[in-house]
Amino acid sequence: MKTAKIVLLSATVIFLLSFTAFAADNSGRIYGKITTVDGDVFEGLIRWDKNEASWVDVLNGSKELPKKNRKYSDRKRYKDRDRDGSIELFGIKIGGSSSYSFSNSAQSGIRFGHIKSFEVLSDDDLLLTLKSGEEVELSNGSTDIGTDIREIVIEDDSEGEIELTWEDIETIEFSSARTNESSNLGERLYGTVTTRRGDELVGYVCWDIDEVLTSDILDGDEKNRSRKVRFDKIASIERYSSNGAVVHTKRGDEMLLRGSNDVDDSNRGIIVSDNGFGQVTVPWDEFDKVVFSEPRSQVTYDDFDGGKRLEGTVYTEDGDEYSGLIRWDNDEEYTWELLNGEYHDLEYEIEFGKIKSIEKKSYRSSIVITRDGREFRLRGSNDVDEDNKGIFIRMDDGDEVLVDWEDFAKLELK
Repeated sequence: MKTAKIVLLSATVIFLLSFTAFAADNSGRIYGKITTVDGDVFEGLIRWDKNEASWVDVLNGSKELPKKNRKYSDRKRYKDRDRDGSIELFGIKIGGSSSYSFSNSAQSGIRFGHIKSFEVLSDDDLLLTLKSGEEVELSNGSTDIGTDIREIVIEDDSEGEIELTWEDIETIEFSSARTNESSNLGERLYGTVTTRRGDELVGYVCWDIDEVLTSDILDGDEKNRSRKVRFDKIASIERYSSNGAVVHTKRGDEMLLRGSNDVDDSNRGIIVSDNGFGQVTVPWDEFDKVVFSEPRSQVTYDDFDGGKRLEGTVYTEDGDEYSGLIRWDNDEEYTWELLNGEYHDLEYEIEFGKIKSIEKKSYRSSIVITRDGREFRLRGSNDVDEDNKGIFIRMDDGDEVLVDWEDFAKLELK
């Protein structure tokens, strides 16, 4: 009898150890404590606006620019050149670049891992407190902020899944999730996306700018029959044509699906989040295949520092150089901010803290080299072309110098 108890106990221990070994690691998922306007407090894993569920995901919005960023009155222009460049024809002034048009706000984004807490200020405004102590106010620039948000779900440790609206929330305090934090919604999708040009992108995957967790459903029609396949059953998805995709399941089945924006050219894009640089959106026309897999390690809350001021050295085409605090495109000033551009028809958002250097290659493009050695020739954005509103350098003596795009050669970041 005593021997039987020992055997039973051993079997139980082995079972528990096996369960622990194969338990999902959700330490990369967004976790926090939500306080509602009614005073209720919920704590657990958070899914934000359907397509943000991990610390690498980006909270998008718009930020109001400080008054000093809206004009050039407090700077010394590089070499004080006359930038007018206009001509007069029959007394009418044509062309020229002496006057710049500025908006009071700019599109912005920040990865959730940098955020310590935020407070809802109004129907369209949010106050972020970053890990660095910096406060940033973001306004409605996407469905991530404001009453148009699609979904806020928290998996409370004691009450289960709770869906909240924007109007419900007063504050959120973020913190690290436990490694073995359980989730009814599953794990964050991860895998390798291959483009039709042969580029391979590895990281956390967001499908159709919507599905991000293994419990999410991929819809489509197979031979006039509706199919709904959970992502945790899918091994890979391969583009078949502009109006269809081949889905390979983990048990070896294969199905050609059509008739849904999950599997045709109405797909809004496949986002791949790579902690080495930021994120990239692959449009359906450029997508070839995704193979899902387990991440080798999670990107956790502790992997983010909240950002700091950009510092570096700007080199001009005439060989001059200026070192100090950097304000890029009269807009981005912190390492958590994002540089935008297109490469091979893919839309890149590269975190400035991951950038080693930016070099102008022409009026329309720049070479961006990341700290892990990758190189992208970006175009199609005022961050990297002639529409750039200027590179400002605040030097140690307090002077601020503006280097225009036509004079700019290279930026090396510290």
